[in-house]
Amino acid sequence: MTLRALGLMSGTSLDGVDVALIETDGERVAAFGPVGYRRYAEDERALLRRALADAAGLSDRAARPGALADAEALVTKAHAEAVEDLLAAHRIGRRDIAVVGFHGQTVLHRPERRLTVQIGDGYGLARRIGVPVVFDLRAADVAAGGQGAPLVPVFHRALVATLDRPHPVAVLNIGGVANVTYVGDAGELIACDTGPGNALIDDFMAARSGAAWDRDGVAAAQGRADEQWIAAALAHPFFAAPPPKSLDRNAFAGLDASALSVADGAATLTALTAAAVAAVVPRLPRPPRSWIIAGGGARNPTLMRMLAERLAPAAVETGQAVGWASDAVEAQAFAFLAVRALKRLPITFPTTTGAPRPMTGGATARP
Repeated sequence: MTLRALGLMSGTSLDGVDVALIETDGERVAAFGPVGYRRYAEDERALLRRALADAAGLSDRAARPGALADAEALVTKAHAEAVEDLLAAHRIGRRDIAVVGFHGQTVLHRPERRLTVQIGDGYGLARRIGVPVVFDLRAADVAAGGQGAPLVPVFHRALVATLDRPHPVAVLNIGGVANVTYVGDAGELIACDTGPGNALIDDFMAARSGAAWDRDGVAAAQGRADEQWIAAALAHPFFAAPPPKSLDRNAFAGLDASALSVADGAATLTALTAAAVAAVVPRLPRPPRSWIIAGGGARNPTLMRMLAERLAPAAVETGQAVGWASDAVEAQAFAFLAVRALKRLPITFPTTTGAPRPMTGGATARP
């Protein structure tokens, strides 16, 4: 049975909340609906950054020390507003929505300690919006020994099935962290985080120029990448590990590009994102023939150029170019995952997260 579902995503870039409507049976997407966005204000981003710092020492995933309690209230409120705004703008009744998939805001991801923390009150969100909410979708996988990330590969496969592209196809999502889904000839899935996405670039620009990000890759386009610095960064053991593997947003926060100019630093960190993606190719069964790039990084022409250079001769396209709502793909994915969770279908697999078996997940809150 096909259900109308809303998905919500607040990623590691800390820019805002994406919301998207789809109709799906959990296997295929029958229709795509409207999408929306609720930006975080600068003071809200500052609160989330404090919460990330306060989460660094967590050992109890239910604890909310320091700024975490206020940040959780903010995340819940912002997600409710994103839902309410989309429903009002498109005159959609709450009763027309079967379920909402709520990712929450990741503040700590340490799967090696069987610990992952996404703040956001699923029960409070369900009460406010009046729609059932599926949330905490990573916890079961991590508790079973999986990486808990990435979660979107099964949705990426459903999207790839709508395209006529030579296989293998790789879908690369570039948020704060970048992750890839490899879809083989028979639909087989392999997935992993590839390394830094936008997070290091954003943090560098904020520290050096006060800008929240390198808009359109302009600073990076004016600089020169330091290939020795990149080679040293790629010596980190993470890049030599085979999939599946995942990262915390701040796993590479110790990489120091402060000796570089703003332009050269932006160019170097952007090139690192592209080089980290290319580094995963030898660890796949076959080099992908087609790459489709989604997420905020797809809006960065300098990063797209660097990816095309490092992934040649494969074709590299943006999700927007193939007809996807590129910025909303992860929100759509969490709508899809919520329906799969309701139907107890698997959302993670041994080849995508390292789970011991195909696993469903998530908790359900009803209004």
